[in-house]
Amino acid sequence: MNGTVRLEKLIDKSHIKYRDFGTELELEAFGVSNTEGITRTAHRKSDDLGDYLVIEPGDFAYNPYRINVGSIGLTPADVTGVVSPAYIVFRPKAGKLIPEVLLDFLKSSEGLRQINKLARGAVRKALRYDDLCEIEIPAISYERQLEILEHKSGFNKQHASLLGEIAHQEALLGKLKQAILQEAIQGKLTADWRAANPDTEPASELLKRIQKEKLHLIAEKKLRPEKPLPKISPAEIPFEIPAGWEWVRLGDLCRKVTDGFHNTPPKVEKGFPYIAATHVKSDGIDFANAYRVDERYHRELHSKTAPQKGEILIVNIGAGSGCPAIIDVDFEFSFKNTAILKFSQEMLSNLYLLFYLRHIQPENYALLTRGANQPFLSLKVIKEFCIPLPPLAE
Repeated sequence: MNGTVRLEKLIDKSHIKYRDFGTELELEAFGVSNTEGITRTAHRKSDDLGDYLVIEPGDFAYNPYRINVGSIGLTPADVTGVVSPAYIVFRPKAGKLIPEVLLDFLKSSEGLRQINKLARGAVRKALRYDDLCEIEIPAISYERQLEILEHKSGFNKQHASLLGEIAHQEALLGKLKQAILQEAIQGKLTADWRAANPDTEPASELLKRIQKEKLHLIAEKKLRPEKPLPKISPAEIPFEIPAGWEWVRLGDLCRKVTDGFHNTPPKVEKGFPYIAATHVKSDGIDFANAYRVDERYHRELHSKTAPQKGEILIVNIGAGSGCPAIIDVDFEFSFKNTAILKFSQEMLSNLYLLFYLRHIQPENYALLTRGANQPFLSLKVIKEFCIPLPPLAE
């Protein structure tokens, strides 16, 4: 390879054991990962670390059996510690090779190619120190290395600045979406439409039809009668709504609000799709990665919930509590740690319900996480959600 130099001319091996280091300070044990470099380990202070190798600022450390996947670390300026005696520790010669430049090369595609080529072993390959010394890197003057490092530093600052700006814009976009949703559920976005359509049937009539349908289903024994939900108090109303709208409980709009499995059913390789809370996301339900359960467990739940396309699932336990998603498939499935809203899709817009539930999710989650317990959204709480109901046409 033209214009290159072997590492043996640019590095020195370090093999200072903790017991020989000559310090009364208690040094911390470190490891090496391919993503974070030098990392703290779980060794207790009482462990015998006498044979461990000392690492100081500017030292490299790596596991001979893991360097082929990029597990090599450069000791930061504020770290003096120890690593396993199975590791190899070395440092660049002063004035010959800048540590940061070497680290970038060893973790580059060319560096990893040479590492994998030089590693030895029939079953499990390892890169010993002598093998490391055979690696060839571009012969670059120290002055040029400094220029490269300065250029990289400038690039990293620009990159960090751009990432910060992207995060800022995403935050602004999120606030804008929330603001638009807020105006929508307050009826402000449809003010002109209402002015142009003054004879629209009010939401109170829509609510009567919904209640009439529920009574009919109860009479046919397709639904069980439920205890009436409490009336909405003035303290529960967060904002004013236009004339013709109504504040209602979510449970009064739905035919049924119920949940899935309370115990985790055994998973199988082939069977009916089974959705857990982790599969219900803000952008939909992840059926592609759904679990599978056998027909016996599936039938047990399906007879209770019978999820239909267009209905809404809401995560009701764990970190995603309150996250809603519309069912967009028409095949049978079952679920756990999730509630389902069953309603007449002829009288209610599932998109309107979805957007409102998304809007109130942050507030609900904040209330659920005030204590130390795992967040849990009970069916009672879901049924008592207050929702501004606009006329169906609106």
